[in-house]
Amino acid sequence: QVQLVESGGGLVQAGGSLRLSCSASERALNNYYMAWFRQAPGKDREFVAAINYVGSRIEHAESVKGRFTISRDNTKNTVYLQMTSLKVEDTAVYYCAASRFSGLQIEPGPYDVWGQGTQVTVSS
Repeated sequence: QVQLVESGGGLVQAGGSLRLSCSASERALNNYYMAWFRQAPGKDREFVAAINYVGSRIEHAESVKGRFTISRDNTKNTVYLQMTSLKVEDTAVYYCAASRFSGLQIEPGPYDVWGQGTQVTVSS
């Protein structure tokens, strides 16, 4: 089973940018739909963005549209989340997830592989 490792989180001021990376252990990452979720303290895990096998279809949550962009490079077994114009309310642990289920799912249920998460903190 594929293993996922996120990186790129950190502390940034409001208005700043970060790029998260999700590296996969399995070469056949293109067998998986991929997604980013986030979870703030005391809140449910929230969908952020999803991408299909080859990056030709993407979906972003309304709260991040125009600011965040999901992408993937299957030759590097890596999925990215470029985050710009960050807001304090973007503060959360960000998780990468993989699913063999076909479709841009916005619920966490269809994703059966998760990374350990990376903390993103946006200060005012």
